[in-house]
Amino acid sequence: MQQHNPGLPPAAAAVGTVRVGKAPRDPRIDVFRGIALVMIFINHVPGNPYEYLTIRNLGFADAAEAFFLMSGIAAGLAYTPRFIEKDRMSHGLWRAIAPLWKRAWSLYVVQIALSAVALGIFAAAFQITTQAEFLTKINMRQVFQNPTQALIGIPLLTHQFGYVNILPAYSVLLVCAPAAIMLGLRRPRLLLALSLTLWLVTGIYRLNLPNYPNPGGWFFNPFAWQAIFICGLLVGLSQRQGYRFFPQSRALFWLSVTVLLGILAWKYVPGLGQFLNLQMHHLREAGVPFNLTSHDKTYLSAPRFIHILALGYFLSQLPTVTRMAAHRMASPFRLIGQHGLLIFASGTVLALFCQTLMLAKPEAVWMVWVLPVLGTGALLGIARIAEASRRVLSAPPTAAERQPALTGTGFEKPLTVQSKL
Repeated sequence: MQQHNPGLPPAAAAVGTVRVGKAPRDPRIDVFRGIALVMIFINHVPGNPYEYLTIRNLGFADAAEAFFLMSGIAAGLAYTPRFIEKDRMSHGLWRAIAPLWKRAWSLYVVQIALSAVALGIFAAAFQITTQAEFLTKINMRQVFQNPTQALIGIPLLTHQFGYVNILPAYSVLLVCAPAAIMLGLRRPRLLLALSLTLWLVTGIYRLNLPNYPNPGGWFFNPFAWQAIFICGLLVGLSQRQGYRFFPQSRALFWLSVTVLLGILAWKYVPGLGQFLNLQMHHLREAGVPFNLTSHDKTYLSAPRFIHILALGYFLSQLPTVTRMAAHRMASPFRLIGQHGLLIFASGTVLALFCQTLMLAKPEAVWMVWVLPVLGTGALLGIARIAEASRRVLSAPPTAAERQPALTGTGFEKPLTVQSKL
């Protein structure tokens, strides 16, 4: 590896260019993203027994960390080619930036729509049941008791509802992604160093974007959660260029195994977790930064961060995982993962609907067993419909569609079918 251009493949560094080809789609990304989306839906229906099957029972991280990691990898794979110097010189920088910012805008629009739907679901539940608790659940109290200020905060993303608060952070990260990609292509190690530094400083000084009208900051703090996204982005960038940013290493593999087993012991061995948490408390009192000595989710505490990185590296090194992800039995998860935003939005709506049903009828114990299963089936059905629609829209026009209209003024244009996803 050339020292004057660290992080690039030797051949690319030697000539000052980056090799980017059209690589085959990695089935693991779609499968793991699909699994993460299903787990997010299940965890957003609190109290159901299927929560014990989700990733958060393996340690400290949960499906949200997996979602951000997969999103970073997907962004690196999808958006890198247009940022390559040769492409930028031919087509301009805006052609590279525009898709990312357009996606960020789409996330913002979906966030506002989901907030409106969430309000409608809980307001309707109150109207039907007259149970006042529906007006105070998931951070809705401000809307019903202080609507003027709350309705200012919602479009500004400073007032977010519980279970409807992942997309704002992801949208902010996509807005900043062009700068990260450009730096990552030239100095990937510097990008990682800056990202980790920002994560550490965020914990030390409690940096966050503000809430309004509530005090405090965002639940998914972009200054902290960017670290997972950047790690994923570097994986995607390097894969696009034909090398591994995190090298394939027997030592790293067994280190990840050791970390995962240690976290399991921390969580489940009687007395061990209490002892280790107490030591973290003593370290925090001694002045060690907050995000290194806690399990806080907002600031992406070190135990959560290390857990998801170790799990991601461990899975990425197993050839069996690749074969399983490509197997037809994994196709439902692949399909769900390929329609991430639609499934996330649909899952959020379904989860909130399930929550209101379970709150309105707490005596109906069967709901906690049945509703998550029905919801997961609905998500798969929505993904199948979306895929069928995409294939129809992307299909070339038939001979009949290419023919000019035979009636009317005679000035009709031939019908064409276009798709823009």
